[in-house]
Amino acid sequence: MKKVAFFIFLIIIIKCNLCLATDTLVVHENKIKLISKQYFQQLADETGKLTIDDILKNNNFQNCKSVLPSIKKSNSALWLKIILQNKTSQPYIPISIGTSIIDHFDLYYIKATRHTIIHIGARDSNLDAGYLTPKTTVINCTILPDSVKTIYLRIQSNSPDIVPIEFNSADKYWENSNSNKTAFGIFTGIVLIMVFYNLLLFFIVKDKSYLYYVSYVIFFSLSQAFIRGYGVNIIDLKALNNALIPTMHILFWISVLIFINEFLQLKKQYKNIYKYYSALYVSSVLPILFIITNSSNTASILLTVNDAINSLVLLFIGVLLYRQGVKHAKFFMIAWGLFLISILISVARNIALLPYNDFTSNVLLFSAVLDLLLFSIALADKINFYRAQTNQSQLFALHIARENEKLITEQNILLENKVLERTKELIENNKNLTGLVNNLKAAQSQLIETEKMASLGQLTAGIAHEINNPINFVRSNINPLKLDFNDVFALLDKYAAVEKKEDHQELLQQAIEFKKKIDLNFIKKEITDLLNGIEEGASRTTEIVQSLRAFSRTDEVELKLADINKSILSTLVLLRNTIPYYIEITPVFDKLKPLNCYPGKLNQVFMNILQNSIQAIKEKKKHSNESILIATKDYPENITIEITDTGTGMTNEVKQRMFDPFFTTKDVGEGTGLGLSIVFGIIEKHHGAIEVKSQKNKGTTFIIMLPKTLN
Repeated sequence: MKKVAFFIFLIIIIKCNLCLATDTLVVHENKIKLISKQYFQQLADETGKLTIDDILKNNNFQNCKSVLPSIKKSNSALWLKIILQNKTSQPYIPISIGTSIIDHFDLYYIKATRHTIIHIGARDSNLDAGYLTPKTTVINCTILPDSVKTIYLRIQSNSPDIVPIEFNSADKYWENSNSNKTAFGIFTGIVLIMVFYNLLLFFIVKDKSYLYYVSYVIFFSLSQAFIRGYGVNIIDLKALNNALIPTMHILFWISVLIFINEFLQLKKQYKNIYKYYSALYVSSVLPILFIITNSSNTASILLTVNDAINSLVLLFIGVLLYRQGVKHAKFFMIAWGLFLISILISVARNIALLPYNDFTSNVLLFSAVLDLLLFSIALADKINFYRAQTNQSQLFALHIARENEKLITEQNILLENKVLERTKELIENNKNLTGLVNNLKAAQSQLIETEKMASLGQLTAGIAHEINNPINFVRSNINPLKLDFNDVFALLDKYAAVEKKEDHQELLQQAIEFKKKIDLNFIKKEITDLLNGIEEGASRTTEIVQSLRAFSRTDEVELKLADINKSILSTLVLLRNTIPYYIEITPVFDKLKPLNCYPGKLNQVFMNILQNSIQAIKEKKKHSNESILIATKDYPENITIEITDTGTGMTNEVKQRMFDPFFTTKDVGEGTGLGLSIVFGIIEKHHGAIEVKSQKNKGTTFIIMLPKTLN
């Protein structure tokens, strides 16, 4: 029984050793060996802080379950233990990593002669040179021909990914390096041709789709160039891997979304689709938050998921629009179908569902070239589509134009007949309108005359009262004056009788007594006063008559020189009886030269404005310190007359309509509404201007400007 147990234990140990054992990786001349799980053991360093001394003491190396080495977590390191044999003629073997985003790549081995640890970093390699050389992660491992060496590779990345490691013979490495440069050079040439070609089309066609397509091509090309190591000599490798490459990836998707929106006119023609489509912008930009916070693992996952989502959505939109009849969407649909397939192949390669080879490693690049060609064809097809639409529109427009021409010809005949009929009607209507115009002119003249008569009617009572006062004064003075003169004449008769009689002592005594009786000195004074009163009444009558004559000259058609100050005073004379005792009239006149004007018409202006001011003050319920200030001012080019009252004022609505004919705020029968309209017409005839400043319950100011140059 013990022998059987020992035998089983021995078999288990042998099997475990066989499981742990790895094959020696032999590199032959002109060969490339892609490392697989049979050639290495691995140790995951999740902290990324283990040194080579720690690794040499560590016995936890294990066989890999996946075909290729892979980094599972961001910011972790992967140690690989490999037994390497050189079967080439060169004393070194180039070890390179393909298109993976690697931050650090280091090689360690123990020098047998001195038992010292040799370290070679990827940056210590001199295999590549020049700023435009793709700086792939490569180490030049020193190993003599036909010798065997155990090496340790340390790989660290901020982004989880598979790590395709190639062991090359020297000649094969240079051959592949030149081939890769040539292939990427061809790709770059295609990109540049597409960029310049589409820029030229943009300047010719003025379609923004070409400009957005150029940005899409540029960002994709830059991201692919950076992934393949171009620019490492200019930009720090870690900054390139952790910031610049994912940022370019995001900008690539933003430019793609903008280009597709413009190319398919989603926002303008398919608003129901665009409101969901706009969410793709948010999902595409979201990884930038994790890039900023150094959460590279999350950012990498989001970028991969975003690639798949965007490709699926864009493919769905292409199919949907193509089914709706958008013909140029077929190229778009094919292009994004290929791109989606390439993304799925890349994801399957990364999770080891597909083998890593030249096709699967460069499938995105191949797909991109096809996409560029298909989108260029799509843009050209779009031009043809628009051209066909334009031709159809032109043919349709030509057909419509011919139909319109036919209709116009028929309509012209009908219109000519109707024009003849309408011409006859218009002639008749014109005759009727001429009569109506003449009637309106007569009515207008009659209304103006009515306004004049209304103004004169308001003045009649005042003028009659003004004239009656001095006339009554004269009449009342005549009887006393007659009695005084009779007494004087009687006295003179008595003195004449004395002269005729010789014995005149008695008559003289009678004359003296009569003289005392009549108080001759009083009679002399009374006669003088009565004569002065008669003279004053006659003067006032003359003044009123002259003012009335001045006001009555409203129909004068010739310009005359007139003293504006005197015209205002004459108007005040006519209005004197209508001015209540509680209104103080204050004239403040500049010395004005005679003005060339229509004096009678200006008198009517002053009359109408002053009547309005008096009426506005009378309308107030309480009166205190009421006044009307009349001021004239002399300026070099014109004169102004300002009439300011303390009346009820006007609202803004009344101010806006105050010069409209027939507009009045007075009760029916109290005003015609033509007063200020006539004022405005007279001022306009003098080429002057009138301005009104008024506030409700605060009074009104009329400012009249009259030019001195009226001829």
